[in-house]
Amino acid sequence: MLKVRWNELAEVKDELAVRDWFMGTSGNLAIKVNEQPLQFLVTASGKDKRKRTDEDFLLVDEFGQPVDETHLKPSAETLLHVEIYRKTNAGCSLHVHTIENNVISEIYGEHGEVSFKGQELIKAFDKWEEDAVLTIPIIRNDVHIPTLANKFSKYVSGDIGAVLIRNHGITVWGKTAFEAKKVLEASEFLFRYQLRMLEHRRYQVL
Repeated sequence: MLKVRWNELAEVKDELAVRDWFMGTSGNLAIKVNEQPLQFLVTASGKDKRKRTDEDFLLVDEFGQPVDETHLKPSAETLLHVEIYRKTNAGCSLHVHTIENNVISEIYGEHGEVSFKGQELIKAFDKWEEDAVLTIPIIRNDVHIPTLANKFSKYVSGDIGAVLIRNHGITVWGKTAFEAKKVLEASEFLFRYQLRMLEHRRYQVL
């Protein structure tokens, strides 16, 4: 099972790297390996995610600590993934920094959320009603990760979801690696669309 999940996460990492969503060494990915006790693979800190190596991920426990003795350090945001797996049945969670999600988080940061309606891609969040509204919460960034994880946890519910961290990227989750990636792709599409619409409206006014 460990090898299967490792390969799943590596494939997701490869796809996101091609999109250039790992600037610097930013971003982190996780995938559940065991339910009881809770164990999941998470990206090792400080790695170039454009490359595939045998040290890309490490296995951590329900507290985000390495299961085995290792020189590798779990990603700084591992506690965010812990909250997702503790509170939902999600099997994979992804965190990336893009220009679009950072700008959206700034534009709507004071509102504490950004909403989308009438967009086909909100179906990625399992919203199928004709007038469905997708609302993605935006929380303030905090360099103290346990504090950030506590804020983040308040918005973790359901097996599919997303939370924007102001100027610190987006964290999404889904029941499978495919579903988590789908939610991430849909979110990034919606952010780009919203920014284009805001630009279009500004030019109309001018």
